[in-house]
Amino acid sequence: MGSLNIYYKLLNLMITIKKYYILLPLFCSFLIGENKKVVFVAGAKSHGYFSHEHIAGSKLLAKQLDEANIGLKSVVVTDDGYPKDPEVFKGAAAVVVYCDGGGRHLLNAHLKEFDQIMKQGVGLACLHYGVEVPKGAPGNYFLKWIGGYFETNWSVNPHWTADFQLFPNHPISFGIKPFSIRDEWYYHMRFREAMKGVTPILSAFPSADTLKRKDGAHSNNAHVRESVLKRKEKQHVAWAYQRGKDYNNGRGFGFTGGHNHVNWGSDNFRKLVLNGIVWISQNNIPPKGVSPGDLSIADLQANQDYEPKGWTSAQIKQKLIEFNQ
Repeated sequence: MGSLNIYYKLLNLMITIKKYYILLPLFCSFLIGENKKVVFVAGAKSHGYFSHEHIAGSKLLAKQLDEANIGLKSVVVTDDGYPKDPEVFKGAAAVVVYCDGGGRHLLNAHLKEFDQIMKQGVGLACLHYGVEVPKGAPGNYFLKWIGGYFETNWSVNPHWTADFQLFPNHPISFGIKPFSIRDEWYYHMRFREAMKGVTPILSAFPSADTLKRKDGAHSNNAHVRESVLKRKEKQHVAWAYQRGKDYNNGRGFGFTGGHNHVNWGSDNFRKLVLNGIVWISQNNIPPKGVSPGDLSIADLQANQDYEPKGWTSAQIKQKLIEFNQ
């Protein structure tokens, strides 16, 4: 009889354990919430192999973001422009736009409808050429969405090695160590008046060499010469923006690097952008920043728009060593 009682007690215990085992994932889901959706919108083909690789860069960042396991799930749209099905934005916490800009920017023809998405508090990150839109209505919307943009005849786009040594006390800076890297770093952005709501994240002093090109819509101009050569001001090439109540306290992130695809192989470069995406999603960034994960030569070679030209595996490997030694 005693053995039978013990049997029933063990059976009841197993049923109880099983019940709570089933409920545990639901309880954890309640605590941390469902994964938030991040929509990457990758632009059309652009400059050639290993430059402006919008699809390859977006897929690389999306994969790393998902693998970081911090409550975000990525969707990558590769429609060569604005999503053919705008329903993809439904339920998104953030949108990342990586595309050619200026008159070809994929948001130019969708400003009013996209503004409705922004007014829901959805975060927006724009990478490299994706920060440039025409002055006027597009530029004004960008000031509302991400706090700044590349304005022709005001901003410039030279290739130069920027040295980043100091970072602000901001979550996007978590885990970032001093680094320097060559890219087409746009600078002298058009920001909101008095930098209201804008926090510079990456800032550096450009050399006079960045102003040697002929004065033009995207190069050397009187405003930049005054800022760099006369006032010797640091130039902000990445920034965070906190919107107001009229945009449901959404967030923006601008990052002017990303011309050179190989630069995603730099752990600091990549981590900072991952941090920025998490921040605009209004998720918590780990104290040491988002893990940039392991990145192989094959990872960088994947999903390219063009056939390989000019970047051998040996050259990529050497860059990875230089970046992360």
